[in-house]
Amino acid sequence: MRYRYATESDAAALAGLFAANHHDALTREQRAAQGFVQGSFGADTLRDMAAAGELLVADDGQGRIAGLLALSVAADMADPPAAVAGLLRAQGDLLWRGRPLSEVAWLLYGPVVVDAAFRGRGVARGLFGRAVEAAAGRAEALVAFIEAGNAPSWRVHVDAFGMTPLGEYTVSGRTYHAVAAPV
Repeated sequence: MRYRYATESDAAALAGLFAANHHDALTREQRAAQGFVQGSFGADTLRDMAAAGELLVADDGQGRIAGLLALSVAADMADPPAAVAGLLRAQGDLLWRGRPLSEVAWLLYGPVVVDAAFRGRGVARGLFGRAVEAAAGRAEALVAFIEAGNAPSWRVHVDAFGMTPLGEYTVSGRTYHAVAAPV
């Protein structure tokens, strides 16, 4: 597996991967088994994120994208999605190593998604490792949010990768868990 920054030419494949794993495209059973992503990430948005150096990808070396991970500065988003805006509002109440998150240099980790054909092969772990490397010198922590009920994402990020729960926050009746990993 090859890990690299996404290019603008990856946008269509990334949009297809994102759409196939979106909350609304999956059944309740699929969401419970594999997790899901949410938000609005079409080809144009992903092309812009790639141009800004905010997307890491795993590719199989033969042109197929196996996974993607966004890594960005949440505070710099012009119009953050509701869950990110909620995280930004809650950061004074979320503690990272005894300090409010608002006092910590951090990067937003996610969304992350792995193509079904590549699950169980270490792609998510490889993307996580590359994200930690890419954040070195830029941040103290990587911060993600996991919607309550997305047990597969919790198992991967908290149980397997060791991300630390920081607390919960609610946006429009939906509860999210903020989690972080050191850089």
